[in-house]
Amino acid sequence: MLLRCLGVAAGGGYPQWNCACAGCRAARDRPERASMHAGLAVSGTGERWFLLNATPDVHHQIAADPNLHPGPGPRDTPVAGVLLTDAEFDHTIGLLMLREGAELVVRGTPEVLDALETRFPVRGLLGDYASVDWRPVELGEPIELDERLRATAFRTGGKPPRYVGSDERANWELGYRLQDAVTGGTAVYAPTVPRWDEAFAAQVADADCVFCDGTFHTDDEMSRQGTGSRPGLSMGHMPIDGPDGSARRLAELPGRKIYVHVNNTNPILDEDSAERRRLARLGIEVGHAGLEVEL
Repeated sequence: MLLRCLGVAAGGGYPQWNCACAGCRAARDRPERASMHAGLAVSGTGERWFLLNATPDVHHQIAADPNLHPGPGPRDTPVAGVLLTDAEFDHTIGLLMLREGAELVVRGTPEVLDALETRFPVRGLLGDYASVDWRPVELGEPIELDERLRATAFRTGGKPPRYVGSDERANWELGYRLQDAVTGGTAVYAPTVPRWDEAFAAQVADADCVFCDGTFHTDDEMSRQGTGSRPGLSMGHMPIDGPDGSARRLAELPGRKIYVHVNNTNPILDEDSAERRRLARLGIEVGHAGLEVEL
């Protein structure tokens, strides 16, 4: 199984266009620190690739990774489909960028596919531009992506996007467990983790690599920096730091641990920060575009 990190930034990007926090100022002064939105490309054989989420940067992400370049024919593409973890804008706007006559399979929960039909009508908008096969995923049911690779969706949370409003349906947020049938290698991609409960612990316990939600370092990060008032937990993201944070749990896992979906306010984006050094001591990485993992 081949995995390619396409970017790690959370919803606003890094730097965020209207933000002058210390991190965004640093990313403007030193563009090498900037990051495209969080996304992953995965393949079992290296021939057909599947994107985990389609970000607003997806055309740049494809251009930056030779594995995803089109050819040999003028409109041949190795990008075969998209697995959606939710219906948030930063994970679905890129579907509109993949409209140029492409043939894609897009998978998501029934709730997510319904939102993309009604509230954010991507499905209708794409109808005249691309051939998209919209397929619902069932939790716990393996999906055969290619000859070697299978993906199994599991629930991480039930928070709908704000544009949907309140909705009592449960399966709005997913993680995917990816497994190579030949090598036995297993990876988990979970960009939204509101809590580290027993169900989530079971998904990551024996994984060879975990790409985990690293949105906020502390729950009150945005209010302390003056960039917002909402706690991280209210947005569906458990913090990294503290006795109930994800870093302590990740450090206990035997496999490789990589934070993705990192907010522009999070100090771990700074390679020289004390917070980043602490993660390194715990054996936890921060993802970046171009990071390659083979399992």
